[in-house]
Amino acid sequence: MVAVGPFEGRPRLAVAVSGGADSLALALLADRWARLRSGRIVALTVDHGLRKDSAAEARQVGRWLAKRGIDHSVLRWTGAKPTTGIQAAARQARYRLLTDWCAQEGVLHLLLAHHAGDQMETFLLRVAGRSGVDGLAGMAAVVEDSSCRLVRPLLAVPRPRLEATLRAADQEWIEDPSNQNSDFARVRVRTLLSKLEGVGKGLTSLSGTVRAAGRVRAAFEAPTWALLARAAELSPDGYARLRLAPLRVAPRPIAERAVQRLLLCVGGNDYPPRRERLGRLLDELLAKRAAKARTLAGCRIIPSGDSLLVCPELRTEPAKVSAAANRMVRWADRFEVAFGSGHAKGRVWIAPLGDPGWADALKRQPEVRDTRVPYPVRAGLPALFDRGGLQAVPQLGFRRKSSTFRDVVVHFRPRHSLSGPGFLLAPGRSGTI
Repeated sequence: MVAVGPFEGRPRLAVAVSGGADSLALALLADRWARLRSGRIVALTVDHGLRKDSAAEARQVGRWLAKRGIDHSVLRWTGAKPTTGIQAAARQARYRLLTDWCAQEGVLHLLLAHHAGDQMETFLLRVAGRSGVDGLAGMAAVVEDSSCRLVRPLLAVPRPRLEATLRAADQEWIEDPSNQNSDFARVRVRTLLSKLEGVGKGLTSLSGTVRAAGRVRAAFEAPTWALLARAAELSPDGYARLRLAPLRVAPRPIAERAVQRLLLCVGGNDYPPRRERLGRLLDELLAKRAAKARTLAGCRIIPSGDSLLVCPELRTEPAKVSAAANRMVRWADRFEVAFGSGHAKGRVWIAPLGDPGWADALKRQPEVRDTRVPYPVRAGLPALFDRGGLQAVPQLGFRRKSSTFRDVVVHFRPRHSLSGPGFLLAPGRSGTI
């Protein structure tokens, strides 16, 4: 826990607990650690509703934890479920529910129970996917989300040790039947790893390879952040400018990482762009051939002199979100909109400004034409609408005279920070598997 800190004096931790051996062991260990520091944990179980027994299993986890004095909440994934890509969709829903809960409750740290076996599975899947060094480094021990810190303190601990911990504590656990379903790639990789356990030092060598890739990734990060500090300017309106001159004199691996990180920050995708597409874009930039706009990783990349304008690509319109006084909402997964005093005469909602909204703002308040927000960015700004049309655009300083809200503040809160905490290797020594 020291390696994945810092933590506040009386730590309050959320722990994702499915009921399996790894997450239950983490809950027991984290509870003991927190109590010794006058803190506490809250165990969070996501009920995906994908199996008929899931609700009963969530209740069972709650009963087990209640006997140990551990608070427990169940978060339910409601609504329609996809018919394909179910594991990926469930994973996205799980993280969204967990991190949203942490943001609402003001919990800074969400503990995840990924262990050494999970790390090896991730490595092999990324080998199959032809990942570069960053991917082969596996999961980071700490990731900073816009809502909280995702913390994995068990990445160097093998699952058998976690099961032994539970047996010593006389604690049962639940075996998820999907872990035996060979339709899933991760299950097939897990089977392959079980065969490697009996082949000499197979898993130990694999662990050493992951940590070596992690050390390379970590070594690249400081110069990447330094390059971004020289070349990138991130706007609170949700876009960035990237100067090309510093990029062209930087080592190629550092330049690639800088562009990749900027695209993740502005575009908000779960994963970085594929290496081939990122490489082609960088080839153009370094060869001074960036003559037309490009789209990549949820971003529009627009040449502007010897720099680039990088703004979100509005492939699908973000959902409308209702506005209410004294409330803060997250919109388009990149802005937080805080409503102060006011009231709504009828329904008021947040939606993208769009070209019609921009025309309406110009008609009502011509001086907004002097805004510094670039034209490609304006259409995606959060705006307030009611049945009478456009009510306010805080980032343009526009407010209709009859607007019902007097204090509306917009903050750019990207899912991925421009730099992040840096890649933190798994706590523990190499070769502990």
